[in-house]
Amino acid sequence: SELIRGFLLSGMPCPSSCPPGLLALMAPGLALMATFSLPSQAGDRRALPVEKPPGVKGRTLILLDVNTKSPVRIISENFLSLQLDPSIIHDGWLDFLRWLPSLTLDGQSWRPPSLDKALASLRFVRNTNPVWCMSGSVVPGGLAISLFSFPFAVDIVRSDIALDKQKGCKIAQHPDIMLELQREKAAQMHLVLLKEQFSNTYSNLTLTARSLDKLYNFADCSGLHLIFALNALRRNPNNSWNSSNALSLLKYSASKKYNISWELGNEPNNYRTLMGRSVNGSQLGKDYTQLRGLLQLIRTYSRAHLYGPNIGRPRKNVVAFLEGFMKVAGGTVDAVTWQHYYIDGRVAKVTDFLKTRLLDTLSDQIRKVQKVVNTYTPGKKIWLEGVGMTSAGGMNNLSDSYAAGFLWLNTLGLLASQGIDVVVRHSFLDHGHNHLVDQNFNPLPDYWLSLLYKRLIGPKVLAIHVAGLQRKPRPGRVIRDKLRIYAHCTSYHNHNYVRGSITLYIINLHRSRKKIKLAGTLRDKIVHQYLLQPYGKDGLHSKSVQLNGQPLAMVDDGTLPELKPRPLRAGRTLVIPPLTMSFYVVKNVNALACRYR
Repeated sequence: SELIRGFLLSGMPCPSSCPPGLLALMAPGLALMATFSLPSQAGDRRALPVEKPPGVKGRTLILLDVNTKSPVRIISENFLSLQLDPSIIHDGWLDFLRWLPSLTLDGQSWRPPSLDKALASLRFVRNTNPVWCMSGSVVPGGLAISLFSFPFAVDIVRSDIALDKQKGCKIAQHPDIMLELQREKAAQMHLVLLKEQFSNTYSNLTLTARSLDKLYNFADCSGLHLIFALNALRRNPNNSWNSSNALSLLKYSASKKYNISWELGNEPNNYRTLMGRSVNGSQLGKDYTQLRGLLQLIRTYSRAHLYGPNIGRPRKNVVAFLEGFMKVAGGTVDAVTWQHYYIDGRVAKVTDFLKTRLLDTLSDQIRKVQKVVNTYTPGKKIWLEGVGMTSAGGMNNLSDSYAAGFLWLNTLGLLASQGIDVVVRHSFLDHGHNHLVDQNFNPLPDYWLSLLYKRLIGPKVLAIHVAGLQRKPRPGRVIRDKLRIYAHCTSYHNHNYVRGSITLYIINLHRSRKKIKLAGTLRDKIVHQYLLQPYGKDGLHSKSVQLNGQPLAMVDDGTLPELKPRPLRAGRTLVIPPLTMSFYVVKNVNALACRYR
């Protein structure tokens, strides 16, 4: 089975060295997706008054059916991934990874020690010039790091082995005072890292052999797969990649029999801006070919996976960079990777997260990348290897709020429907405000959203059919989609639902409620509702959420709350409140597309 980064894995007990909440999101599987939209007036903050069609009372009724015969896409079992910023090495969090609270999909155990099995993978990336240090000697070179879990069945085996055989997979008992001191240190480091971001000047990051051992043991005990992105900025006079430091790291890792996959560089199209050095696409392709040759010389890594080039947003010059890379190394990598951040976190406003034009920017990026990849290597898998709602670390009470979830859930739907195999969320825990848990390891809104997604969504994407009375926009207005509906086969690993069930997830950006009547194969079926709304007086700025009217919070330091659905009687119209996100499991549909894996 294929290694994937940053996915939430489901339903497995977390070994004793996982970080908080990570495992709860690791459930494998992504499902069907489709979109439907009601027209609305772009640029208007309030719905414009319109006349109701003759004979129609109340609000528009939408008829919804799903093609249950065959999926339109089948995505990786480990679709949803996670990134963890390598600043955790810089500011000292690495020593706490072994005991971070765990979040498991079966609702058990949230407390120190481990990475939750609900979250499948972690990715560490930083645009700096890190240093790999071994045996006391410091050699410029370094790397970025990513963690990924195996698909579900394999992960169970790995977890059992870790628990039974690895005596080192025990909880490190740190006094509470150590954690408080670490938080103070991290708060100071946060200011340093932000200053580096804004000034585009970065300090070196040193990774010692001891740090690598800690990191690998953490990953291995958690049932995760580790991926290193080696530093591509070490250059020879002719601008070719200097691989001497990387070779040293490869040999060390091989001597320890570490099972690792590899990358080279991060956002190489920005090297001149960030580091004053420039590498074009064809040169990076040659560097990847060189790295593949090194891997084949080392028996442990002769069949290791290699991913790249991890470019930034595919604007014109970046597309040219990708074309140059694919011409040279398209057949060398196992998946083509790129990154996408929606808006500058320094200037974002809550209303930005409600703009359909912003939500739709990702579709254009996907098409650009797919066009290049399919030109040179048709059928090659594509990963969105770094995605965040905002760049520059995000903004407090905004990119970590309920409002950011609209972008996040729509991102998952778009990527699945358009065939992107893996998405890596930035990030689980770091110095900014794009993360899924805070520094007290309390889940933020996007964590709960991701957890529900992993529990309910399977790997098959289904097409939907929508009919209904739609309001006409004013002349000259652009119609954009404010009601977005995606459909998937329900996760096979969720034993509360029999195979053949279907999960819908719906984003309502309208400021009025919408009514949906299930039709065709979905008619007269019992439905389970999971409605997420902000909790508290802060509204869309809230860092807390409620599920079906009940606030979501840890029961205690060791227990996740039960995520209870609200059963709806067969044939009942779905009423979608304004500015909300929701999941609906349509039970016992016996969908042909969803009966078998």
